[in-house]
Amino acid sequence: MTRRHFLGATAASATTAAPALLGQAGKKRNIVFILVDDHRFDFIGALGHPWLKGHTPNLDKMLARGVHFRNGFVTSSLCSPSRASILTGQYMHAHRVFDNFSPLDQKLATFPRLLQQQGYKTGFLGKWHMGGDSDAPQPGFDQWISFRGQGDYYNPTINRNGVSEKINGYMGDVLTGEARRFIRENASRPFCLYLSHKAVHYPFQPPKQHANLWAGLAAPKPASMPYKEEFYQQLPEWVKRRRYSRHGVDGLFGHTANFDDAYRGYCQCLQSIDDSVGEVMNELEERGLANDTLVVYMGDNGYMWGEHGLVDKRAMCEPSIRVPFIAQCLDLTGSRSVDAMALNLDLAPTFLEAAGLAAPPAMHGRSLLPLLRGATSADWRREFIYEYEWEQDYPNTPTITGLRTARYSLMLTQSVWDISELYDLERDPDQMKNLVADIRIPPHQRGRMSSNIPDAERRQLVDGLQSRLAKLLAGTGGDPRRAGK
Repeated sequence: MTRRHFLGATAASATTAAPALLGQAGKKRNIVFILVDDHRFDFIGALGHPWLKGHTPNLDKMLARGVHFRNGFVTSSLCSPSRASILTGQYMHAHRVFDNFSPLDQKLATFPRLLQQQGYKTGFLGKWHMGGDSDAPQPGFDQWISFRGQGDYYNPTINRNGVSEKINGYMGDVLTGEARRFIRENASRPFCLYLSHKAVHYPFQPPKQHANLWAGLAAPKPASMPYKEEFYQQLPEWVKRRRYSRHGVDGLFGHTANFDDAYRGYCQCLQSIDDSVGEVMNELEERGLANDTLVVYMGDNGYMWGEHGLVDKRAMCEPSIRVPFIAQCLDLTGSRSVDAMALNLDLAPTFLEAAGLAAPPAMHGRSLLPLLRGATSADWRREFIYEYEWEQDYPNTPTITGLRTARYSLMLTQSVWDISELYDLERDPDQMKNLVADIRIPPHQRGRMSSNIPDAERRQLVDGLQSRLAKLLAGTGGDPRRAGK
């Protein structure tokens, strides 16, 4: 049996055989997971965003009272693959949700199903977005409220436990009200609430009370946004082509919005998210649950606002793969910032350990609870795989397999003749200098990238990164050939 088949078999069997309890006598913590669509890592007032200072008091309070993972990442910056990794603790090549239309294999173990088997009351509220437009209730949840596709910001139609229902009001307010009701009705038993917001997804439609914020202000522009031929000469051709697509600054959302208006709308929608966080925290306080409930806040992927002339996500640029990642449990965490890499893969093992459960061996992530308790991160991961699969609807971004280490970002593309990208993030955090821009392999030649690098130091660096990527892929059931070795 190959390792890939072994991992698949283990994942399938884990749904019927719950993992062993770590401590039967230990307290099962309540869990509240707040997932926000397209919230990139630096758009919070307390983190220094110039517009949002003083405008995100509830997220600022979470940062002040909880643990901030400064290096929070997703392993695929696209909604459905990232969400599947959150549920399963697996890389995309293992759970095989490659795009926003792929359903999640119901044989795979997910943290809600495992918690439900151990007596947790489980609830899902909001955007599911796996399996196309389906809003049907999914296994592992006692309470289900969702909507088709992206849903609507105003007067949404929701699926409440299998029954379609039209509701008047703003989507964020609807979901927040349901979240408060779920906490209130289940305060006397262990529960897991998964609150999955529609915001801040395009088209950005904030609630009316926030719709006039920052009127007339011009959005800040990153240094890599203006078109400069000498800059694009060091980038793959697809990056330049994407600049003129709906996911670029010169074709923004199919020419339906200008940059400043879209940026303002994004920030305005974040106000509704902050309002919701405050409401949920207030409900926990009122029920006497605030101290021992584990609350985790995260974005499902980052978002580019002009970096390299791009908007949206998908590419392996830092603003696309970095997310806000905050955990609070006053009896457990204290207040601190942590530099260790925290991934979307880590949520499932973390929630399971908070309930006294061991994660199934098929999960690739690690529980963050030791770091939340203040343990050192000396033996923590120092690298991870990034994956994105080409989509027919948005053909300007190719399939990407990459390695992100503490210092380097290596991006390799499949099925296109194009240059790769390598950045030294220690010296070049804005990814302005591609270290392999000169390494071009013509279509009529055979060879690997490292064998075409003339200088020994750079060749050794690239070869080492590709070897580490190949090892990670092979060790998690992926295809090591995607490392380009």
